[in-house]
Amino acid sequence: MSKPLQATGTLSASDSLASRRPFLMALALSLGAAISLGLSRFSYALLLPPMRADLDWSYFLSGAMNTGNALGYFIGALLMPAIMRRSRAQVPLVGGAVLAGVAMMLSGLVVDASLLMLQRVLAGVASSLIFVAGGVLAARLGSLHKARAGLLIGIYYGGTGLGILISALLVPPILANAGGYGAAHPWQWAWVALGAVCLLATVAMALVAAKIDGAPAAPGTQGSFTVKPFAFGLAGYLMFGVGYIAYMTFVIALLREQGMPAATITWFYAALGVAVMASSRIWAGMLDRFKGGQSMAILNGLLGVATILPALTAWPPLVFLSGLMFGGIFLSVVASTTALVRHNLPAHAWSAGISAFTTVFAFGQIIGPSVIGWIADGAGGLQRGLIFSALALFIGAGLASRQRAL
Repeated sequence: MSKPLQATGTLSASDSLASRRPFLMALALSLGAAISLGLSRFSYALLLPPMRADLDWSYFLSGAMNTGNALGYFIGALLMPAIMRRSRAQVPLVGGAVLAGVAMMLSGLVVDASLLMLQRVLAGVASSLIFVAGGVLAARLGSLHKARAGLLIGIYYGGTGLGILISALLVPPILANAGGYGAAHPWQWAWVALGAVCLLATVAMALVAAKIDGAPAAPGTQGSFTVKPFAFGLAGYLMFGVGYIAYMTFVIALLREQGMPAATITWFYAALGVAVMASSRIWAGMLDRFKGGQSMAILNGLLGVATILPALTAWPPLVFLSGLMFGGIFLSVVASTTALVRHNLPAHAWSAGISAFTTVFAFGQIIGPSVIGWIADGAGGLQRGLIFSALALFIGAGLASRQRAL
């Protein structure tokens, strides 16, 4: 049984599995990130083209589906501070993962746009519960191993790449085989399969995550979060939410429009997922070294470059470079906010700080997909939409660069 969180906010010394096997714990937690984003959210990029063709959606409606997902994420982020004051972090972590799996499987039963939107909202709520709770547990795990804290946090967020990789390898053959068997809506079979994978991953995650101290802070020690000292970091993260999500929503549709073969697109998305998993090692030192907004600024700027490349060229080597850069960077922007909170707040205020950053992130994602989809429906198409996304990321880099350590 895990020991309680002390008043200082550090985990009490014990010969716990969290102390002895930190990388095993981080890998188990990373299944939460795989469910929350890699499977629940980013698989939509692969399913959007067949759904759009089958259901005759505009790019605006296509983007609105991820806006609905972000709205649910926003709702979940608002709920999390109250949940985390009353329960162990494992409760929203596992409960959210189960909700995500069920919501995705329900998408395999309907074709009505309003019902699919409801599913995306529910999946967004679930994603937020998982992501915030997992981030808190990863930060607490890092407090036991301060010299490797950046790497452990990065491993957690890098689990998103595993979800992307599974989606890339699972969705195309399901679409092909379901269509071959005469299924009316092959994409529905993919949603059901992805939901089932989420539920299996939940079991594996829950068994190990239970060994980390997930207890709420003792009464009277709950930390508060003040916006003003973190204003530039929050603003930079808001623009990240606006900019990055359009790439992850529309890049596959753009590559199909540009004539890239289906097999090549699968390799592209799989490579992006592998890059996400590698990113924890690439940026761990930087996350440990910088105490202010420098990491977020650098990563946002590089992400803007990756986003704009497929808008400027369809040459496969540069498109793959874009995917590798994007995968190797974007979840590390998320990790940079956890590192910023960990460096500048006491441990009992971490859940409040992570929830605040998650809230502005969610709000940015509400704006991004619909606006970029609306732009893509006009002259210039998806290329123009990605250019606007890159500009949002460059603005985010400038804002984050002004965040100072406290």
